Amino acid sequence: MAKSAKKTLLLAKPQTAAGTEAAPAAATDAILLRNVTATPLTTETVERALLRPYLGNSGQIVTTVYAQIEGEVELAGSGAAGTAPAWGPLLRGCGFAEVIEAASVTYTPVSDDFEMLTLHYYLDGLFHKITDARGTVSFDITAKGIPFMRYRFIGAYHPIADKAPPAGVDFSAFQTPLGVNKQNTPQWALGGYSGCLQALSFDLANALVWRSLISCEGAEITDRQPTGQISLELPKIADLNWPEMVRSAATQPLSITHGTQAGNIVTISTPGAQLSEPSYSEAENVAMLGLNLSLQPGQGNDEIQIIVS
Repeated sequence: MAKSAKKTLLLAKPQTAAGTEAAPAAATDAILLRNVTATPLTTETVERALLRPYLGNSGQIVTTVYAQIEGEVELAGSGAAGTAPAWGPLLRGCGFAEVIEAASVTYTPVSDDFEMLTLHYYLDGLFHKITDARGTVSFDITAKGIPFMRYRFIGAYHPIADKAPPAGVDFSAFQTPLGVNKQNTPQWALGGYSGCLQALSFDLANALVWRSLISCEGAEITDRQPTGQISLELPKIADLNWPEMVRSAATQPLSITHGTQAGNIVTISTPGAQLSEPSYSEAENVAMLGLNLSLQPGQGNDEIQIIVS
């Protein structure tokens, strides 16, 4: 019988240390996903390059094995201010520190001691276990859409097995997202400007590699170079002098807030966005301006900040 791509479940739980797998549970660690792409087995090979008295392939030797998975998670709060959102463990696995306070939870990037996750992925009766996983994430907030994050993780491969998903899956910690519009997305600003915004995206852009050495193997975050893109109605130069901002490579603070009720407010900000590659387009016969963003750190480990309140 054919397997259904819709019968998918992902469980994710932070590990205490490399090589010490966690035990994610259906009742507490289920991730509500969409648009999942799993690469259950990734290999790197080398050619044997044998010389023989005839032509033909001489075979390959597998030298590296790991697993990958990526997917989208809707961007919404936790339901209660001061409570970590259900997608918090995924951010931690992408190199973010989590700080929980009475009225908010803040995520900022780190440059060392990156956490790892254990992932359990079920695809209609097939069980995939990925341990020591690390990842990267991007954010998309587009008018008339659902805001979302897209994650990609790589980690240690374990043999795929026939296994039914666990019972008692609970997605109740995931809040229903709000559509992106004037009412639900009340604030955004680029420097001192806040006009008509069509779309804003951020990409943490972790350099995510699988290192395979003698006595040493695993997923590593070796760098990050966060970027973004913005699309807005073409403003007057008197309101936003974007040509001078691009020409001078001056950095501008940038932020956006989605949600209005405590417990379901998410703010993404950066202290310094450099603008580049301006382009014109149109939407419904209205002139639009597009810009690429390079997110610069201020004091360090602060080039992108996510606050859930």
